[in-house]
Amino acid sequence: MNFQTWTIDGVDTKIKSSDTSIKWEDDTFFTLNYKGESFNGEIIEEDTENNFLKLKINHRVFNIRKKSKLDALISEMGLDKPKVKKLKELEAPMPGRIVNIEVKIGQQLNVGDNLLSLEAMKMENVLKAEGTGKVKSINYSNNDVVEKGAIIIEFE
Repeated sequence: MNFQTWTIDGVDTKIKSSDTSIKWEDDTFFTLNYKGESFNGEIIEEDTENNFLKLKINHRVFNIRKKSKLDALISEMGLDKPKVKKLKELEAPMPGRIVNIEVKIGQQLNVGDNLLSLEAMKMENVLKAEGTGKVKSINYSNNDVVEKGAIIIEFE
């Protein structure tokens, strides 16, 4: 049997080709026949280079992407994994007072982990890790005042 793999709203789905047919009304509107049932459809967004369609079928919106052999190869090679930068140091993005340092020396960090709170212009800003790394040194303490560009934390 001839199956095609499609990603519909983030879920991989195998669809048997003989169960499906499409009748085009024009370049935007169509009727989809699937397992004997008919559905009215409309193309809302199209990105043929990335095999992506946003369709409205019977008043419901679907994000659809056709899987190709190239997608399987890219995944097999690990090229679809997001690149995560390695942390080197945390510079103060603005002058302010350190309210709370939330990390310890030797702590392993991931993207999005809270590093510290910095008060600037009567507002408290939580600085988060933008990469991965291990805390090597902490150059300031709670309640210390720092200038913009001061290296607060260094990473291994």
